[in-house]
Amino acid sequence: MSGLTARRVLIPALALMSAGALLAGCAQEESASSTTSAAAASSAAPASSAAASPAASAEASAEPVLDECSPENLTLVTPGTLTIGTDSPAYPPYFVDDDPTNGQGFESAVAYAVAETLGFTPAEVAWTVVPFNKSYAPGDKDFDFDINQISITPKRQKAVDFSDGYYTVNQAVVALNDSPIAGATSLAELQAAKLGAQVGTTSLDFITDVVQPAEQPFVYNDTNDAKSALNNGQIDGIVVDLPTAYYITAAEIEDSKIVGQFPAVEGGEEFGLLFAKGNPLVQCVNQALAELESSGELQAIQDEWLAGDAAPYFTE
Repeated sequence: MSGLTARRVLIPALALMSAGALLAGCAQEESASSTTSAAAASSAAPASSAAASPAASAEASAEPVLDECSPENLTLVTPGTLTIGTDSPAYPPYFVDDDPTNGQGFESAVAYAVAETLGFTPAEVAWTVVPFNKSYAPGDKDFDFDINQISITPKRQKAVDFSDGYYTVNQAVVALNDSPIAGATSLAELQAAKLGAQVGTTSLDFITDVVQPAEQPFVYNDTNDAKSALNNGQIDGIVVDLPTAYYITAAEIEDSKIVGQFPAVEGGEEFGLLFAKGNPLVQCVNQALAELESSGELQAIQDEWLAGDAAPYFTE
């Protein structure tokens, strides 16, 4: 083959080879481009999902939280109404004019303050009569809570639930000015006395467990009967809580006095609001009491209705 012929054959062959290489290069570029696009799309999907997650969380967190202690969410004897129990007659200084609904007296004022803190208006509060001894008996209740100078004791807590204490009290002895124990200053001087108290009360337990008199205590159906016995000279003295002692000596029995009060026991005796066993309302009422205590309102109510000169403490 001549040189010219060889060149004529070689040139077309090279041209074909170059064209093939060019086509192969384009194919690789298209493949790479497709791969890059797919990867980008694949990466974008999780990114979009990740971007959506905070938004979803924000939307979820924006949902309103249920307020278990708002009136509409409380479990009540009568929906929309806070039903409160107390005994009748209702005595000062806890109630005034035997009318719990007027908001006057220490316990009436406390009850309405708790109701207001829970979100109830005075018109949304109803009162029902509950005898003292019946209040802490086992079983269902026809009230949401009872307020009636009921001391919190382990024995009662077996049958009912209590709120945190709304008042810490001491027990005191009331006697006539000419009583044999009018000048007593120690427990020893009380042990020969005839002492009385209302049935089922902490005052009666205090006579039995703390004073331990030589003679069995005189037990009465209510405080009125005990006061009558004292006034008629049938007993030497009665044991009542200190606020009641102040009122008896100031307004009910002439020529009477507070002989003395007993030092508080460890932890102090407390009055608590009483509930049916297992009532979930206790937690919400405790929150209300805590607010009233921290704001100073509970102390202000106490100062208004239970003020008085301090009674002397008995010695051992």
